Order: sequence, then structure tokens, then C-alpha cells
Amino acid sequence: MTALSNLVRPDVYPRSSLYDPAWLVGLDMGPNPLWLLEDLSADLELKPGMRVLDLGSGMGATSVFLAREFGVEVVAADLWIAADTAAAVFAEAGVADRVQAVNAEAHALPFEPESFDAIISIDSYEYFGTADGYLAYITRFLKPGGQLGIATPGMTTEIRDLGAIPPHIKALVGWEAIAWHTPQWWRFQWEITELVTVTSARLQLAGWSDWLLWARACLEHRPDGREAAEQTIAMLEADQGEFLSFALVTARK
Repeated sequence: MTALSNLVRPDVYPRSSLYDPAWLVGLDMGPNPLWLLEDLSADLELKPGMRVLDLGSGMGATSVFLAREFGVEVVAADLWIAADTAAAVFAEAGVADRVQAVNAEAHALPFEPESFDAIISIDSYEYFGTADGYLAYITRFLKPGGQLGIATPGMTTEIRDLGAIPPHIKALVGWEAIAWHTPQWWRFQWEITELVTVTSARLQLAGWSDWLLWARACLEHRPDGREAAEQTIAMLEADQGEFLSFALVTARK
């Protein structure tokens, strides 16, 4: 099997496996976002007609998935990707009528209070959401009872408890790894505010190995990202699942 065909795993990710892996890798901005979203969605209640903010949506694969798989109306907000670039992806995928692309910074969102039924962030929350006050900001945009769900690089042990960033992780991401936390850290960080009720906080069981499969596919099919893929593979192979995974966390306002 090729590295790309290893991304089709209907026994584990039946919904994600319906999507062309070459298309998905072509939109690469991080480890398989559809696997993360499909796993996270098991802890959410997404119903047709809901208005969902896809925060840190990147090139838009997760927004396409949300619109197609759950029949929700999506606002895809990202700082690094121009709205017209993402809109072209949505048009090609046939979901332009259900997904709106917005260029926005996560601390200055151009939305009305209580305007979303759910806010979802796949592999991006670590860049903007770890500050103590951010939960109070982002939940302003949720309706009462609205849902928040994130999938973010996770650790099996807090770096604070380790006393240092493991060298193989530091070699790739440097100090930024201090934004990678355990599910228990996230649960406490959110619950202590009493702004939300945490409904799930867990490590993705296959997070490390899934990440490695994705990096190998990118190495094989993304020549422009070869160096980054090689460095990621080196980090993951050195880790062997000791520290690295993804934290999946959901809550209700």
C-alpha cells in the first residue's frame, strides 16, 4: 500500500474515508483534520440547520466535512488563509451555499454575540486559546446551551510536570510545545471558570500513529513540504507514542 492509500480506513474512520486522500493532502495544514473531526464529533450533537463556527479552518477541509456530513451551516474563519482562497475550495466541493469563508483573527471575531449553535476548532486552538481569559471571550459567541469542541495537539504528561520539553519535540516546535496539554489540563482550565460544562476530555487513542500516517503521506505527495514532513516524522518516530497524541475536548455553555 502507498502512504496515501493508508489514509483510507473505513473500519476506523468511515466518513473520512469517503473523501479523496489526495484532495485532503493537497489542502494540508496539519495532521489529518477529518480524522480528528470525525473522532471529535462522536462527543458532539450536530444537527442539520445548526450554525457552526469552524475556527481556524485553514484551507477548509473541515468546513466541507461539517456541511456535507451533518447538514449544518458553517462559517469558516481563518487568519492565515484568504477568504477567496477558501471560498474556491467550498465552491469546488459543492458546498458554497452552506459555507461562508471569513478572514478573521481569533481574538477579534466579527460576529454577533450568541450567534452560533456550536464552535469547533481542529488543530488550531493551541495557537490562540490557551490564555486563561480566552474561554470567556469565545463563549460569548455561543447560544445558551451551545457546544464548544476542540482537537489540539496533546501530551500524555504535562510539560510542567516533566520539567522540560522533551528534546525530540523541542527540536521541531521549540517553546511552542508549552501550548500542548493533557486532557486533564483542559478539563480543569474550562471547568474552573463555570462558564461551561465539560462533556468530554480525552486523548485520541491512535493520535500518535494517525499523525505518523499523515506525515508519511505528506512526504510522499507534497514535494513542497518535504522538509517539514521529514522533521515531523523524525519527532514522531522518536516519540513512539510516549508523549504525543491529540486532546479532544467538548463542552456546553
